[in-house]
Amino acid sequence: MFRISIIARDRKSADALAHSLSPGGYVVYPIVDDENAVARVAEKDSDAVLIQGDSYPRIDELAREIKAQRSLPIIALLPPRPLSNADGYFNLIDDFVAEPLHAGELEFRLSRLLKRSKAAESGEELTVGELTIDLAKCEVTVAGRPVMLTFKEYELLKFLVSNRGRVSTREALLNKVWGYDYYGGDRTVDVHIRRLRSKIEDANHTFVETVRNIGYRIRVDQ
Repeated sequence: MFRISIIARDRKSADALAHSLSPGGYVVYPIVDDENAVARVAEKDSDAVLIQGDSYPRIDELAREIKAQRSLPIIALLPPRPLSNADGYFNLIDDFVAEPLHAGELEFRLSRLLKRSKAAESGEELTVGELTIDLAKCEVTVAGRPVMLTFKEYELLKFLVSNRGRVSTREALLNKVWGYDYYGGDRTVDVHIRRLRSKIEDANHTFVETVRNIGYRIRVDQ
């Protein structure tokens, strides 16, 4: 049975959200947003967190504090205002539902997120932001969209995501992806990185970061 912590703007909202999720068979912990909210989430050993806030900056702040302690899946319940105002926020939010709340949509998104999280913990998936690598099927998706990669592109991406946040030199990538007996130059890595980026990145998604004169790494601020 999954344990869900709910950080809400006040007690009434916290209890209402908890009541809406209880029929789904979850163990729900309603928490009022205050200076001890993040500590109480940690105490509950939750499987996921729902954050309701009055402002985008506050939701983003709570998400960062929670993720700094433990990489829990987070759903934000966004206040009813233009999403254009959210630019620059929510890099650490895994999904969101806009108010006014529809309980069925919230439960659907929560169930989907928990399944993905369970698969990732079992080692069946690697995820970074909206990019998912299904290791069992050797499939890659970005925001649910299938991405067709060559074998080397797939192996290169898998290695980088498995070592997210760490810088991998071109020489290390040649050794790990192409093998020690590969005699191609560093340009081989650059060409494959460029092709990989063209397939997995767009105006809304940037995953691979170039570290000048060293190599590449997967961004961790997703």
